[in-house]
Parts: sequence; C-alpha cells; structure tokens
Amino acid sequence: MLDAPDALAPADLPADAEVVVVGLGGLGSATAYWLARRGCRVLGLERFELGHVRGASHDHSRIIRRSYHTPGYVELTAAAYRTWAQVEADSGEQIITRTGGIDLFHPEGFISSDSYRASLDAVGVDYEWIDAAEVCRRWPVFAAGSVVRGDVHAICSADSGIVPAGRATAVMQRTARRLGAELHERTLVRALHPVGDEVDVVTDRGTVRAGHVVVTADAWTNQLLAPLGHALPLMVLREQVSYFPRADLSAFQPDRFPVWIWMDDPSFYGFPVYGDTTALKGAEDCGGVEVDPDTRTFEPDPANERRLTEFMHRLLGPGLGAPRTTTCLYTLTSDRDFVCDRLPGLAQVSAALGTGHGFKFAAWFGERLAARACGEPAGPEMAPFAFDRPSLQVPISRDAWMV
Repeated sequence: MLDAPDALAPADLPADAEVVVVGLGGLGSATAYWLARRGCRVLGLERFELGHVRGASHDHSRIIRRSYHTPGYVELTAAAYRTWAQVEADSGEQIITRTGGIDLFHPEGFISSDSYRASLDAVGVDYEWIDAAEVCRRWPVFAAGSVVRGDVHAICSADSGIVPAGRATAVMQRTARRLGAELHERTLVRALHPVGDEVDVVTDRGTVRAGHVVVTADAWTNQLLAPLGHALPLMVLREQVSYFPRADLSAFQPDRFPVWIWMDDPSFYGFPVYGDTTALKGAEDCGGVEVDPDTRTFEPDPANERRLTEFMHRLLGPGLGAPRTTTCLYTLTSDRDFVCDRLPGLAQVSAALGTGHGFKFAAWFGERLAARACGEPAGPEMAPFAFDRPSLQVPISRDAWMV
C-alpha cells in the first residue's frame, strides 16, 4: 500500500466523529459538504494532498448532459443539475457552464441512438435530432472535417455543458469547511474495524471512532473493503486527455462551440476552449491500459494519443497542433453502473464509485450518501446502484462500458 506523503496536516485528528468520509475527490468532497450542510459532525480524510492529480477529480472539465441510455439515468441528470445548483447557491460560485452539446451517431456505430432517444422521450426531456448538414450549419468548424458527413445524426441538447472538476471539488471542500466540516489531507486510512454499530477508522495519525464511514476512495476502494469481506470486481484504467493548440480559437469558445461525444467504439469526446485558453480538449472514453493505482506511471500512452489525434483531425480538419496530454484514472465495474450503497451486513459503512462517468453527478452522490449516513432509507431510484446487485459480481467485460 502506498504511504501518504511525509508532511502531516498540522491539526490533531479528533477522537470521534459522527461520520468519517474516506477520500476527498469529487464524491467525497460532495459528501462532506452535504453532511456539514445537515449540521453533522463530519471528518473528511484524504491520503494525498487536497486537489491531487493521482485520481479522477482533477483537470479542468467534465461533460454534464441530460442524454443517457436509460430513463433512470436521464431522471438522475435532473437531480445532478439540482444539486449542483445548491452548491452554487451555498458557495456563491458558478459551477455549470452551459454550452449546448451534441451526441454524434452513425448507423453502423457500436452505440445505437435508439436507447438514448427513447430514454429522453420517456422522461419528457427536450432535445433535437438533427442531421450532419444541420450540425455543420450551426457549427461550421465541423464542415472542415470528414466525420460529420452522410448519415451521421446528432442528439442536440441546449442544457449540456461543463462542470469544472478540479475547481468544483475545491469549491465543495471550502464550503464544507465553512459549514463546519473538518478536512485533513495527507492522512492515510489503513483499516476500518467495525465495533458494534460503530467503526474504528485506523489512520497513520491515530484512530477515530465513527458512527458511520463513507468510503469514496475510487481506485483505492478495495484496499479498505476487501478486509471487510466486500471486495468488488474492479478494473482501474489509466486514461488520458489531450489539449490541442490551434492558431485561431475564436470559433471554439464556450458560447460558440458545443461539448460533443462520438458514440461509437472507440468513443471520443471533447470540449470548447475552457480552463486552458490556448487549446481544445479531447479524449477517448475507456481507451486506457489497466494499472495499479499505487504503481501507475503518469506517462501518456502513445497509441491512445495517436488514435485521438487522428480522430480530432478527421473531426475538425487541419489546423490542430501537437497535443499536450495528461492522465487520470477510471475505476470501472463490470456493468459500469454506479455503486452507492451501504455494505451488506455492515450498515455503518457506505461506499460509492462513479465508474468513469460520475463527476457530473458528484453533488447528487454527496446528497444521497449524506442521507444514508444519517439513517434515511434508500429510495427506489437507488436500486440499480446497490452493492449486492448480481451484475456487479460478473466478470469484467469491456463491451458493457460502451454506453
């Protein structure tokens, strides 16, 4: 197990807390915020520094959208927007930037548009179904490439946009602290020991007795759950995103260019100019190699970068410069559905995973995890994310990730 850095947070850990949150990325920081908002005495512990780049909650941007492949997820997106709006209200900072968005499909693609359109229709969410010519009319930069042609169509949604991963996580941390949460970085949780209906949280700085523990440790989840008999079949991928410079970026500003997703295998996605004002961001979904989070490198994979670069040139035509690439982690389940539940037989411990598409829902995760930690029952919308669902225990299949 990778030890935390030598430097320790200056304050001593408390002897006890109502709730301890382990892992302060997007999901954990949101949980600490919602618990503090409830007036709960919450302690958040992060093994690395706050805002570190070893996991999945850093960098500039994530896509937020209403379009999804099931009605359940489409309904959940409404909760995502609602809970982010509450974070904005409590923090006084804008989180979501609406740019509009397009999901691009072609008839022979691995991902069918049918389930997406049917799910949006079932929930009553407005969208447009537009052809390639209309995409190029609205955003002429696509006409310079060779991808948006022929029978390509797009789901077009005005509500789609950007959630700033690193900044939003920091906003939730600051707001949680202002509301009374105690957050400690560089504090390694070594073990969880259930004691009656409580839990001893054993760290490298001492032991804290908690009434409830929420594990939001992402790639390090099984290091804490396996000793409790609840290891999950997980695969950790080293993913990467690339920033492509371009001499003229005026047509790619957030008010002139949408977030976009190419719905095929491989699946690519990208953003307008945001965060890094000198370049366009693009990435491949689930294109990385399997790694151990404690021994992974931060070097980009050349093959992945070549696939993305070739696609970006086909999508947008000439003019893109050589990319700058950075890495992150995806921690994936067999079905790629979320985990958000108490452990079977250990009601005093909850766990959550966003499975590579959870940051847009981070504020919702925090609200639900805080509610469960405070004793509220799970609603029917949480059943697909239960810890004991059969699909969570089947062997990993990459095909199931292409949704």
